[in-house]
Amino acid sequence: MKKAVILALTVLIVFSLPMLASGVKTVTDDHIQSDDNVYWSADTTYILDGLVFVEDGATLNIEPGTVIKGKADAEPTAALIISKGAKIYAEGTASHPIIFTTENDDLSDPMDVAFDSRGLWGGLIVLGKAVINETATGGISYVEGIEEESDRTQFGGDNDADNSGVLKYISIRHGGAELAPGNEINGLTLGAVGSGTTIDHIEVFANSDDGIEWFGGTVNCKNLVAAFCGDDGFDHDMGLRNKMQFLFTIQDPESAGRAGEHDGGHDPEDGAPFAYPVIYNATYLGPGMESSQTDAALKLRDNWGGEYKNSIFGDRSGNAIAIEYVDGYEHDSRQRLADGELILENNLWFNFAPGSDWESITDTSYEADYMSSTGNNPILASSPLRSISRDQDGGLDPRPVTGSDAYSDLAAISENDFFENVNYKGAFGSSNWMLGWTALDSYGFLKEQATSPIQTNNTSNLPKEFNLTTYPNPFNPVTNISFYLPAAQDVNISLYNIMGQKSMEISNGYHTVGKHRYSIDAGNLSSGIYFIRLQSENSVRVKKVTLLK
Repeated sequence: MKKAVILALTVLIVFSLPMLASGVKTVTDDHIQSDDNVYWSADTTYILDGLVFVEDGATLNIEPGTVIKGKADAEPTAALIISKGAKIYAEGTASHPIIFTTENDDLSDPMDVAFDSRGLWGGLIVLGKAVINETATGGISYVEGIEEESDRTQFGGDNDADNSGVLKYISIRHGGAELAPGNEINGLTLGAVGSGTTIDHIEVFANSDDGIEWFGGTVNCKNLVAAFCGDDGFDHDMGLRNKMQFLFTIQDPESAGRAGEHDGGHDPEDGAPFAYPVIYNATYLGPGMESSQTDAALKLRDNWGGEYKNSIFGDRSGNAIAIEYVDGYEHDSRQRLADGELILENNLWFNFAPGSDWESITDTSYEADYMSSTGNNPILASSPLRSISRDQDGGLDPRPVTGSDAYSDLAAISENDFFENVNYKGAFGSSNWMLGWTALDSYGFLKEQATSPIQTNNTSNLPKEFNLTTYPNPFNPVTNISFYLPAAQDVNISLYNIMGQKSMEISNGYHTVGKHRYSIDAGNLSSGIYFIRLQSENSVRVKKVTLLK
């Protein structure tokens, strides 16, 4: 009996993946009321039936590996809204991300929903009490498109240190449904979210509207992805003042806005506090040089000011930047530029269809003069990145080419408790932090990491735990796996079917420090979902793979 229990627990731990949830629970608007403390677990799939609010005073805790789906026919749409004064603790991991997606998405079949399907449900909205510059309305605002204007939909206040909880390792897929005509939901909306909140490793994939939009606030953010969204990658409004590092966007040739649309104010445009986000290490890829989507990479307007440093912008059919000037207006983004409050320094620019000089890829002479004479902003003759692909062919590798311009002329990062001092421009160095938890990876866009970041002669550079990646995935009938070991040890690698039965033992025995590769030939197996299980002496990793014959 004890052996049976231990075996059952082992199977549960090894295969505690989202698509194997044992139950389904429909969640409605009255599910999480004020002062509730609610737990969502990975053994249940949660279906959002309409606009689900976590009300003021309530807390929602979401376990790693949990899947939340928006009901397909919900009215006006399905969305999760963390109201002002509420908290969400959604802490996924690289191996067990928390996934928000449409009810129609069978996560055991990565091909059942077209990768560019958008607007199939709403999105995730977090509202807080930080200061916004909507001075005409007393420093408060409401989520656009929601008919109800109440404490549940209000954001803004006087607490820049407000804490709305933790969001980590979360993938938000196929959202952006309309709440009202012209008002689609962003993948992740952050309204007046304060600096006490943690936001780290967030992906928005194939959203109909923007990927992530900030309406004011002070929340610092790291490791953000906006992939194939129908409008802008990252949008600012209402006086955003925060720090951000490691941002990545790639846009669809058929449906795209700007990589960054940044507004300083709204009502009024010159309301205080003025916007001033500071961003290091962004990689913004447009829709490609042949695309009909010709917006500028960065649209900076309505008195926006801030900083972009050590970043990479390119692969775009439109211009690089557009900085708004309003004749006779005291506060606009051109004035912020002239006052040294809009800074673009030590960035790389490449592959803009209108031309290869600043006069060609800006709208005005003041933009061209600034970019060509200030801040070290070279236009490169070719891409500094390893490879760019917008197909599910494993060809997207946004890491910089070794020895490229991405490793030189870096803007210094002053010591603080947020920014990491790294030796490269753009969102990636020698490793790709999107592997393992994003839709970009599970849908087959990302290239297997071919160059190990480990220096085997310097143990201080070794990762604290091993990584496991596969390519291609889906596959037929051969796929490759690679992993890194921080220390020599015994390792077992096996392939299991969806019932938890071992289909193949790939390797079992002692492995040295560093990178290891194996090839799996599944020619004698049936099509379906399988799991590669890698167990070392003190850790386990599981990777889902799909065999399509």
